[in-house]
Amino acid sequence: MAQFIDRRLNGKNKSAVNRQRFLRRHKEKIKESVADAVNRRSITNTDTGEDVSIPAKDIKEPLFHQGKGGLKERVHPGNDQFITGDKIERPKGGGQGGGAGEGDASPDGEGEDEFVFQISKDEYLDILFEDLELPNLEKNQINRITEWKSHRAGYQTAGVPSNIAIVRSLQQSLARRTAMNAGKKRLVNELEEELERIKNSEPAQLLEEKRIKAEIQELRDKINRVPFIDTFDLRFKNYEKRPIPSSQAVMFCLMDVSGSMDQATKDIAKRFYVLLYLFLTRTYENVDVVFIRHHTQAKEVDEHEFFYSQETGGTIVSSALKLMDDIVKERYPLDQWNIYAAQASDGDNWADDSPRCRELLVERLLPSCQYYSYIEITKRSHQTLWHEYEKLASGFDNFAMKNIRSVEDIFPVFRELFKKETA
Repeated sequence: MAQFIDRRLNGKNKSAVNRQRFLRRHKEKIKESVADAVNRRSITNTDTGEDVSIPAKDIKEPLFHQGKGGLKERVHPGNDQFITGDKIERPKGGGQGGGAGEGDASPDGEGEDEFVFQISKDEYLDILFEDLELPNLEKNQINRITEWKSHRAGYQTAGVPSNIAIVRSLQQSLARRTAMNAGKKRLVNELEEELERIKNSEPAQLLEEKRIKAEIQELRDKINRVPFIDTFDLRFKNYEKRPIPSSQAVMFCLMDVSGSMDQATKDIAKRFYVLLYLFLTRTYENVDVVFIRHHTQAKEVDEHEFFYSQETGGTIVSSALKLMDDIVKERYPLDQWNIYAAQASDGDNWADDSPRCRELLVERLLPSCQYYSYIEITKRSHQTLWHEYEKLASGFDNFAMKNIRSVEDIFPVFRELFKKETA
């Protein structure tokens, strides 16, 4: 009776190596599905993975087959209804989508559903924030952001097949076979010398010659039974994450909660800030995030109040900019911190306050900021605040402004604002 022992590190019917290979092969389709999922999700639903759908035609494997042409007769397994020459009626409802279902019908009435699989929360966030970074991040005197980089750290006896160290495994195999067979080979050499001596002696020692040959053959059989490589020989490359020098940064989130911001507009702004908050906490450690809500007055709030408070009022945008400037001067020295800001508004503001906002940016904030982004959420024509900020776009490389018209624009705008310079 033969016994098979499964020594794989992955559980039954699971393969992390094959899963990662699949994710790499269909990366573009998965990224498209993840981007669509961002728009469907609630702003509070960030702790789960995602179901990803890939059209069946995009995962078909290439294959070799005979070309068309010629006369062929084939016997298909399971055919118990038709013979050569029978004509098969096309299934009803196929071809033009005449059925009652919502799916797409193929011309011959047959088809395949889309391939759906589940990605974990970590895989979802890794794909979501791939190729993103805080722009213009500079080294400062005090380093608190911990960034990690993988380094080789010797070898280990367990790991995934993709990390196997072939040369080191063969060295281990050679050492094991040498240790196990050295004594037997030495004994074989001694017996062969004894056998040679007996062959040149009197014929009376033929029985002894037969015994020695049997011992030599037995020893050689034992040597041949030693496997060339065993699971004990396998060595895998080991990697460890080491902290690398980086910089500390603070991100100011400025959100307009005035009466002109209806619930749909506020929901879009909150979705954008949820993405930004996830990106910062996922990619960097110890990044400070300062939340500021404003209407006629600005107030620094915590994360919960920022996303869930119902407070509203008129609109004076400069109040948020002044508060940000005061907080920077009080808590974040410029020689130690990288200053970032993301402002979201519908652009509606008092007419005489918009020029004041531009002056605050030019004189106080932009000279001290590594990067300042303004997002205007409106389907209508741009408001006075947008027209004032447009005057800054050409004069400051660290200033960016984008327009979001619907939920579908959130993720593309977010990626454009924070994409890596080398990407």
